[in-house]
Amino acid sequence: MDTNTKEQPSNLLVCGMDPMKGRWILVLLGLGINLCLGTIYSWSVFVKPLTDYFVKNLGQSVTANDILMPFSVFLAFFALAMPFTGKYLERYGPRNILIIGGVLTGLGWLLASVVTSVQMLYIVYGIIGGLGVGIAYGAPVAVAARWFPDRRGLAVGLTLLGFGFSAFLTANIAGAMIASMNVMNTFRIFGVAFIVLTILFALPQRFPPAGWSPAGYSPVAKSGNTSSRELNRGEMVKSKSFYALWFCFFIACLAGLMAISFAKPVGTEVVNIESGLATLLVGFFAIFNGFGRPVFGALTDRIGSQKTAILSFVIIALASFVMLTIPSVPVYIIAFAALWGCLGGWLAIAPTTTGAFYGVGDYPRCYGLVFLAYGAGAIVGPQLAGYIKTISGSYLGVFAYVTALAIIGIIIAALLLKPPAISAKTN
Repeated sequence: MDTNTKEQPSNLLVCGMDPMKGRWILVLLGLGINLCLGTIYSWSVFVKPLTDYFVKNLGQSVTANDILMPFSVFLAFFALAMPFTGKYLERYGPRNILIIGGVLTGLGWLLASVVTSVQMLYIVYGIIGGLGVGIAYGAPVAVAARWFPDRRGLAVGLTLLGFGFSAFLTANIAGAMIASMNVMNTFRIFGVAFIVLTILFALPQRFPPAGWSPAGYSPVAKSGNTSSRELNRGEMVKSKSFYALWFCFFIACLAGLMAISFAKPVGTEVVNIESGLATLLVGFFAIFNGFGRPVFGALTDRIGSQKTAILSFVIIALASFVMLTIPSVPVYIIAFAALWGCLGGWLAIAPTTTGAFYGVGDYPRCYGLVFLAYGAGAIVGPQLAGYIKTISGSYLGVFAYVTALAIIGIIIAALLLKPPAISAKTN
């Protein structure tokens, strides 16, 4: 059979069923993989138990800030691994890449259970675990993008729902396990579970054969959201739209990751919420972070990347401005739900836009480069928040910067976030 024709393979099965149904199973399995990978967002639950462990059990002088560093190291290596994984995803396929990434992720958690210093934690958890997530993260996204050219935003958003929703689920599990069996045994059990689950969920993952498309689908541009051509990574970086997408993604991640990094202290220090309730609210915000992905992904499908991006920045600007000017418990809950939701939304907008603007032929390498904006936001956001808190004595000053950045995002999206012209030069 010639797989390069548009004729649909008559004997093609996905997860033992017709591809139109089976492709949804791949999305659900990708969601499950991301539930494992996204446990990094539960790191705040480990900060105090780890601090106590090093101080009381090992007699070492460490601070909560020392224990927060693995979070930043993890996110940095997560983002750095993404661009380098793309070509191997094409060569070895999503199943093998997911298994390698899943094993490294689990190994990072597993080895964290035997560390005897904070520096070791940076290496085994931050570097090994971060690389594992960076290797695995793009694979289920690429699978969803290729099986769903007709509903790419929704499929990618649902796949990534697991990553955002993970903190709500795993933070509660981790908290209960730490209370009953200590923090190091929790690391050990999580590590083994992640290795087993990611391998199982990875086994059915594959790309559709060349020439396959959903029944009745024709690649007609929606809402001015497609370029009607395939660009490789070299061609992508020559387009203005790439830099617009990158900086919009960076601004959204910077704002969202700042909101994640100081959600609880803003609640307790600025609006005087009781500590236990503030912890519960972090889980509540994680729900918005998770569901922001399919919601904004579906919006990107329906109204296009440009309008969806502008809408997200309007929400970020309003949430930040109201939090700056009228800090109160209701405003805090609404504003942080919005900020977490928009971060989740951009983790669907960015990959969906990458596929829509530049095609899927070189998608893993293209999105890997776009995803560096997340890593930059992960490094700059929390550090900027800490710096502003140090010099001003309050987290409120952060929201003035976020408001200004969101306005810049609106301008960039309105002027430049458009598909590259079909007449663009190719190599």
